[in-house]
Amino acid sequence: MQYDVVVVGAGHAGCEAALAPARMGLRTAVLTLRRDRIAYMPCNPAIGGLGKGHLVREIDALGGQMARAIDAAGIQFRMLNRSKGPAVWSPRAQADKALYSRVMRQVLEQQENLDIVEASATDLIVEPRPGGGQRVCAVRTSDGAEIATRAVVLTTGTFLRGLMHMGRDQLRGGRSGEPATAALSDTLRRLGFELGRLKTGTPPRLLRDSIAFERFDEQPGDDPPRPFSHTTEKLEIEQVSCWLAETTPEVHALIRDNLHRAPMYNGQIGGTGPRYCPSIEDKVVRFAERERHHLFLEPEGRTSPEIYVNGLSTSLPRDVQRDVVRRIPGLEEAVIARYGYAVEYDFVPSGQVCDTLETRLVEGLFLAGQINGTSGYEEAAAQGLVAGINAAARRLDLPPLVLQRAEAYVGVLVDDLVRLTLEEPYRMFTSRAEFRLSLRIDNADDRLMPYAERYGLLRGEMRRVRDRNRKQLARLQELLRVRVGAADVAALAKRTGASVASGPLPVDKLLRTPGIRARHVSTVVPEMRQAHPEVLRKLEVQVRYSGYIRRQERQVEAARRLEERRLPHDIRYPEIFGLSTEAAQKLERMRPRTLGQASRIDGVRAADVSLLLVHLERHRRSQTRAVP
Repeated sequence: MQYDVVVVGAGHAGCEAALAPARMGLRTAVLTLRRDRIAYMPCNPAIGGLGKGHLVREIDALGGQMARAIDAAGIQFRMLNRSKGPAVWSPRAQADKALYSRVMRQVLEQQENLDIVEASATDLIVEPRPGGGQRVCAVRTSDGAEIATRAVVLTTGTFLRGLMHMGRDQLRGGRSGEPATAALSDTLRRLGFELGRLKTGTPPRLLRDSIAFERFDEQPGDDPPRPFSHTTEKLEIEQVSCWLAETTPEVHALIRDNLHRAPMYNGQIGGTGPRYCPSIEDKVVRFAERERHHLFLEPEGRTSPEIYVNGLSTSLPRDVQRDVVRRIPGLEEAVIARYGYAVEYDFVPSGQVCDTLETRLVEGLFLAGQINGTSGYEEAAAQGLVAGINAAARRLDLPPLVLQRAEAYVGVLVDDLVRLTLEEPYRMFTSRAEFRLSLRIDNADDRLMPYAERYGLLRGEMRRVRDRNRKQLARLQELLRVRVGAADVAALAKRTGASVASGPLPVDKLLRTPGIRARHVSTVVPEMRQAHPEVLRKLEVQVRYSGYIRRQERQVEAARRLEERRLPHDIRYPEIFGLSTEAAQKLERMRPRTLGQASRIDGVRAADVSLLLVHLERHRRSQTRAVP
């Protein structure tokens, strides 16, 4: 067998990594142990959230599939952070996890140029590269077959030497019911990669019928629900509710009394867990002053009998888990359908992949997802899409996709993974993006659809929506100069309670008035009512925050100048006088392409950047003198 691109793993990273090259016209194979576990959600049954929702919107604008899948399989939709500015609004949706998997599986099965191969990858076969180094040439599977290829994307999730923990019980596996693989870890070490160890976890699932829901605060979805994908015009669904619970001092005391039986605290687990999604044991220890922690009871599906207890991730023994659950008010009679557990696994620490997600050691080998040290479905899918596009771009001799931090949260994600030293699983937040006012969910299409078009991923419906939105926005911007009559202005003020100057006012001024929204103005400017709601929201943000946006554009321009200062490919950092030892070592290892990238490597100080600027200027002068 021979393929242009082979993707190992069909989780959230693997699905995007496989779909992109197939849609770009390359013969692609995706390897998975079980076809019925494609895009499976082993942990929380949700997509999106703070920062993560931005990633999903960007994946959609780049031609990926995740947003469409959650629109088809979502059972509750909410926009988070609405009390704050639009830069940090983030969509989140509860998913029917079984339906989500079926939807994504069907997309893969129907995709032209894509084969799903039920097999386990056990080895990577490489060959010498002309001029030195090595390049991938085949994947060996568990049945002894060799699949020839020049591009491989590894999306192994938690399966690399995965070890699950529940109290003192240990079981080798990447997730419940599925075996781990040690073979690929051995392969990566043989090829010269350094491996580290990380840990993640999952909470117990409860039987729905055993919960006293009337004792919890209900958390409904938004009305109307707002879709993720730019191509989803409207969501017509009956939403389900989630419920808010909380722990008690008695629960915390019980956990503290059993810390000696917790793998994270008795030395049984060596991997580092996620700081921003900690186990309940971590919460009780790290935030000892807090008497209560919020928990969210989330359905795993519209008809699923199981409820996911978000916030109660744990690896405590079964008997302690039962006692913890039943001491939470409202869960006294709760029945645990599946117990929580922790899983530790191998990953490839930063500095070993380029900003295309291709490895530095092996040409044609790309890494995406938890193997790069991230946590979360959305971070994995974003990496899978980048890796898949770049694997295809290499085969098609196209320029690589390298998004800058000022262009996308996807760019922030990849840049952080390449430059930072990760000591815990990486999770995306809006606070990680220094240019987040420019990276809003409403303008992902403007920022990233040109890239989708470049790589042939801007498909028919997406192109139609883009063209429509552009045309409507341009017309709305013309309408900003239209003056609204005094009577209509007065009616708007009365309806909204806003404080507005009397007399005729232009649309632009009305949109800048606190309390008056674009939908209100559209009631007195009939032509505005013809625009799509998403376009109206985009106009409103552009007008209301124009001053802040212009200021950020100046910051982006300053950052762009740093990114344009390219570092010579043959520069030897240890030889630059004055660089700190740590900076020289990390720069030599990570080989940044630009001064901007160098400045973001942890351990590289402002003084080191100044020395690099001096070195670049000397290098420029010497090159100028060398020209006859």
